[in-house]
Amino acid sequence: MEKMIDGVKVKQLKVIPDERGRLMEILRNDDEIFEKFGQVYLTTVYSGVIKAWHMHKYQNDNIAVVRGMIKLVICDLREGSKTYGMINEFFIGEHNSLLVHVPANVYHGFKGISKEEALVINIPTNTYNRKKSDETRLPFNTDKISYNWERKNH
Repeated sequence: MEKMIDGVKVKQLKVIPDERGRLMEILRNDDEIFEKFGQVYLTTVYSGVIKAWHMHKYQNDNIAVVRGMIKLVICDLREGSKTYGMINEFFIGEHNSLLVHVPANVYHGFKGISKEEALVINIPTNTYNRKKSDETRLPFNTDKISYNWERKNH
């Protein structure tokens, strides 16, 4: 695997199927990757849609996909970071069950890459403050991040 952005962590998720269905633990409070609990929410993305870029000043995100597939992209623009300017890509979802930990102040976004709508679970370390958000957003095609969201056919 390529070098990781400082503070990014990945947990391989185990799916346990039986004749009734399946179970997949996403994040436990005894996991090495666990810090604290803020909330859990579901967001979705349609095929080919890009939801990017954003970062949080104070919260870390823990992202998993329970249906479909996404391309999660993370970019480190933290001044003074030893991985400044680095970009990591993760293909996560039904065919690659991962939990990706995105640290505060690191830009991230994702693109739906499955035919069906992807269901994305985020377990941030803080509760979202609707009145005073710690979120900063950039357009998906910003000049500040050198990333091409198009599919790479190589």
